[in-house]
Amino acid sequence: LLVTYETIFSFLQGTILTMTTFMPPGGDKILRLSDFLPYRLSVLSNTISRQLAEIYEREYGLSVWQWRVLALLGEMPGLSAKSVAAKTAMDKVAVSRAVSGLIEKKYLKRQLAEDDGRRSTLRLSRAGETAYRQIAPMVKAREAELVADLSPAGYKALLNALDTLAQAASPDRPLW
Repeated sequence: LLVTYETIFSFLQGTILTMTTFMPPGGDKILRLSDFLPYRLSVLSNTISRQLAEIYEREYGLSVWQWRVLALLGEMPGLSAKSVAAKTAMDKVAVSRAVSGLIEKKYLKRQLAEDDGRRSTLRLSRAGETAYRQIAPMVKAREAELVADLSPAGYKALLNALDTLAQAASPDRPLW
């Protein structure tokens, strides 16, 4: 997700984002990675995730994956690990490691589901709830800094554009 502010502003002002390609002397189109939307989105996402990670790694010893699980369960308690993986688009192994780490840090509790003893659900412990309540305002403040130069209409257009891309990428299942 490394989309520069200039690209976002251009997009939001109605500029059509195009894939820049050129024709080399052999006739085949060459992909210019720096103009490839999936690459740009990925790099931006990784950059922002690393910046946010500095907030919760230093104070709480959480990895990016652990924070995502903690944040999701702060919003939606009682999910299974399988549901966490589906809702975060994280690999099942990454979810399993994050859950194990959070249980070890005493931020998470696992309990058997009442309706199905073969399935377990995940909930934040008191320490996890406290960490979530303390970290959430800090990451929201960083989000506000990231979009501070956008007008309210520009911010709404950005969210709409992301929703449109999410629908195109996953027409059968909402990504958020």
